[in-house]
Amino acid sequence: MRFLRRVGRDLSRGENLEIYSTALLSLALAVLGALDLVGGKTLAAATLATLALLAGGLLGSRRQLTDLAEQVRSRIAGEVSAEDFLAHDKPELVQQVRGAQDIRIVGVTLGRTLRNLIDELQSRAAAGATVRVALIDPSGSTPAEAARRSTMPDRPAVYENRLRSSLDLLRELVETPGAGTRVEVRFLPFVPAFGLVLLDPERPNGLIHVDIYSHSSATGDAVFTLRPGRDGHWYENFQSEFDRIWAFGRTAGAPDDWA
Repeated sequence: MRFLRRVGRDLSRGENLEIYSTALLSLALAVLGALDLVGGKTLAAATLATLALLAGGLLGSRRQLTDLAEQVRSRIAGEVSAEDFLAHDKPELVQQVRGAQDIRIVGVTLGRTLRNLIDELQSRAAAGATVRVALIDPSGSTPAEAARRSTMPDRPAVYENRLRSSLDLLRELVETPGAGTRVEVRFLPFVPAFGLVLLDPERPNGLIHVDIYSHSSATGDAVFTLRPGRDGHWYENFQSEFDRIWAFGRTAGAPDDWA
């Protein structure tokens, strides 16, 4: 029964079709030959066709093995394409946050991040998770600095407006019933060079998403993800980066006092 289930699974996935086809043809030829239902020429031609099918399958498997070996050699030699580790987004972030107990976020205005995560962040805070968020200080010159970095120095109001919506969402988060003091917000006196989302970073299954900020919001940011067991030094590096950024930010204080 286990063999039949495996065969059914392979057929439904379109895997190992040449092997099953060859086995079926071979069995059919053996039965026809034993019962003397076909002539010798027909049997020989069918046998050759079966061998050709088997050879084609072996060539395909060998090609796949060759491609795999080349990829492994490239990775060992450090010849890895940026497409292999950079992405344009974090498509599974909501689900990842849903199971986290320690959530840490750093960014410029965090407008899209907070819009996408606010429901899950409130749910996690109410369930006992800690949430720490750091973004640029809405007061002072930081919004103007962010505008200069984004090549629009004459439009600091763009970042001021983005911050207002983020601060509204953070007020909701801080005031989540049952969250207590587990939600902390800090304001940064500088524009961070990259964005961070750390989920359970002290645990073996933790992860860190790093956004490489572009100088134009229209182009989008590149994202890569780090895991402790796989990325060792660099995981620890960006974990420490959060700690340094967090230590340099000022405590936001009461939501009513936010600019």
